[in-house]
Amino acid sequence: MPSLTFLASFKEHAGRTPTAPALITSAGVVTYGELAAQATVFGDALRDAHVPADAPVCVYAPTSAATVGLTIACLAEDRPVLLPSAELGEDTLGELVRRAGAEWILAPEPSGRMGDVNVRQVEPQPDHAAGPAVPGGVGLMLTTSGSTGVPKVVPLPRDGVEAFITWAARRFGIGPGTPVLSYAPLNFDLSLLEVWATLAAGGSVVRVDADRAGDGTYLRNLIDGHGVRLVQGVPMLYRLLQDAEPTAPARLTAPRHVLFTGDTMPPKVLAAMPDLFPEARFCNVYGCTETNDSFLYEADRTAMSAGEPLPLGTPLPGVDALVLGADGLPLPGEGTGELVVRTPFQGRGYLGSGAAKGGFVTRDDAAGVPRVYFAGGDVVHRDADGCLTLVGRNDFQVKVRGTRVNVQEVEQVLLDHPDVVEAGVVAVPDELAGHRLRAFVRAVPGAGLGVLKLRRYCAQRLTRAAIPEDLRIERDALPRGATGKIDRAALRQLP
Repeated sequence: MPSLTFLASFKEHAGRTPTAPALITSAGVVTYGELAAQATVFGDALRDAHVPADAPVCVYAPTSAATVGLTIACLAEDRPVLLPSAELGEDTLGELVRRAGAEWILAPEPSGRMGDVNVRQVEPQPDHAAGPAVPGGVGLMLTTSGSTGVPKVVPLPRDGVEAFITWAARRFGIGPGTPVLSYAPLNFDLSLLEVWATLAAGGSVVRVDADRAGDGTYLRNLIDGHGVRLVQGVPMLYRLLQDAEPTAPARLTAPRHVLFTGDTMPPKVLAAMPDLFPEARFCNVYGCTETNDSFLYEADRTAMSAGEPLPLGTPLPGVDALVLGADGLPLPGEGTGELVVRTPFQGRGYLGSGAAKGGFVTRDDAAGVPRVYFAGGDVVHRDADGCLTLVGRNDFQVKVRGTRVNVQEVEQVLLDHPDVVEAGVVAVPDELAGHRLRAFVRAVPGAGLGVLKLRRYCAQRLTRAAIPEDLRIERDALPRGATGKIDRAALRQLP
């Protein structure tokens, strides 16, 4: 397959097969011809509104066919596009726009008429420094999850995005007419595969209705009804699919590739996957917004059925990975340490005030040449074959009564209990112990799981320091962030 230069490939499909479905949404089917026409009209509207070519812009709207068309119109005139969450408050949005050096906020008008776009010029603030110059060659600007404050802006180079969508389409067999599920919002890096790689390859983006994204029965019917061939998602998606009503299709036979990403798959969810997707190949994909996908592991169906943890796998083509020991130097072979990676798809540092906040570091590669790597704080073990397994995170390591404890490992022990549906563990400061652990657990309804029973279970599997001092059984679902991960900041605020 040749390199998929996005705009050229998209235009080729629109010209060759204008009636082929590009986007399938709850509002209907948008063909390649219609999406290309929409992008053209949006381009005319932006020129009429005097939005300069090459000027960084912010597209601030929920994911829709119009949002995709507007983004394509911006990319066609070399406007770097910031894609933030459509749920941000005005203050946070304003900060991100300033960090990205954007002067214009764009959104499709809700009228539904082709080309109607709201154009808002950002008023400069006298007490705020001028925004940074966006590096040359940047197409999309994505944002981090913002779990530790205001999200950081990650500028992605066009050639990096092109390299990724070329790899993704080839690796997962996306071609003309291939239906691909689009579950993540457009501002997530998962959309690089679900939307942009799919459109570049001539496939069909099957968009999940945001209002029904938590309905497992709807999701199963959507995948089955459109013959979706590729499903990608965080563990929450697969838990929702498994919790569907009995009226939904019992097995999803159309998918050929099912990708896990974003977090560790709970053993119980993992074990049910081979039966739910009987014809699929399964891959654990590891990466982050800053680097995009970095590692891949194709899982064995038998091992999955047993609930065995999935390794991160081995680096994608062109990815350079270092495992740093306690002395900060790369380990030559097998060992455990902090993972730093460099990928052909990675961003060019953070923009604005986020630039000074960690992550991107310069280190010598194996040949002694200084390169920019990303250090995300993950701790991994590399075996003798070069396969990596996630051990935990630097920032999840806490001291309890002088003993180092990994809160993620405590969560996993709780999740292994057959009556536990969800678990979240946080460390709270303690004057005497340094930290104490507080655990929140949602149990299977009617299981009769109590705190005493759960404490005895923990005592058999954890060291004394790792047993949560405060165990709480919750009736409602635990709070989760936009990526589907447990929101530990919200857990800390629970009474």
